[in-house]
Amino acid sequence: MDDVIGKLPEHMDAKSAKDNSLLRYVQGMEPEMITQLSRPASSEVMQVMEHNVVGLLGGLPSAHFDVSVTTNRENLGRLLASAMMSGYFLRGAEQRLAIEEQFSASISSVLEAADKSASDD
Repeated sequence: MDDVIGKLPEHMDAKSAKDNSLLRYVQGMEPEMITQLSRPASSEVMQVMEHNVVGLLGGLPSAHFDVSVTTNRENLGRLLASAMMSGYFLRGAEQRLAIEEQFSASISSVLEAADKSASDD
């Protein structure tokens, strides 16, 4: 198993790995930063991610089935990439929702203040 650590996927040669700035960036990150970036911001995101991974792997209830998943390194990497992309999408959607909620609250308070000002006149 140790001989596959650090081994490049079949579709990536040494030159393309060297040219991949994202790969170099992630490999150079401190473990604490990776932990921080990996932590979901909310329980809702965690639930959606769990649902997504279960959908990718298959959703047999473990109480009634002895479920095991077997794959190779390349397919596991693809699964990880898919989960990461879903996570980035969900994080962006979560941030957008928060901004829209803040904007909506701001608009509501401005409208309430305008209504109050108009009724005082």
